[in-house]
Amino acid sequence: MPKKDTYRLKVMLTVRERNKKQAEIELARSFKALEDEKKQLKKLEEEKQALIRKKEEARQDMANKMFAGENSILESKKHLAFIQRLNEEEEEKDKEIEIQQDEVKRAEARVSRCRSDYIEACRQLQVMEKHKELWKKKLAQEREKAEAKEMNELGNVLHEVKKRRGF
Repeated sequence: MPKKDTYRLKVMLTVRERNKKQAEIELARSFKALEDEKKQLKKLEEEKQALIRKKEEARQDMANKMFAGENSILESKKHLAFIQRLNEEEEEKDKEIEIQQDEVKRAEARVSRCRSDYIEACRQLQVMEKHKELWKKKLAQEREKAEAKEMNELGNVLHEVKKRRGF
């Protein structure tokens, strides 16, 4: 009975499979992180738009009261202070948005890096799988040669036996 041949680079193949799986997981995580960062950016931009609307409403309210003559100097100062506070909040929101845009860029860079790592891991695994296929073909060819040689030798022995017996 022929011995069972084992692929000598099986450990390396297993490592490459594990690397591919890990790269796939990291790629998925990076996509999730990018999506979360984009959602956060969108939320900040929506908050900024709400501040702008609130500021415009306050300006409109102040203008309406001034035209109607209902606004006193104290109320005008309060409105102006409120609008100034909204302007400051808008500036803060702009800074937060800028920081978040940097976070989105970092997340995009990580996705790109993880995608490259995944592609490389897939390529390395394909190389190992191709090597294993070629090894199997070579092994099969060697077995066929050995079998053919044995059959040839067996045929020669049978021929010699028949020749000696006079058949």
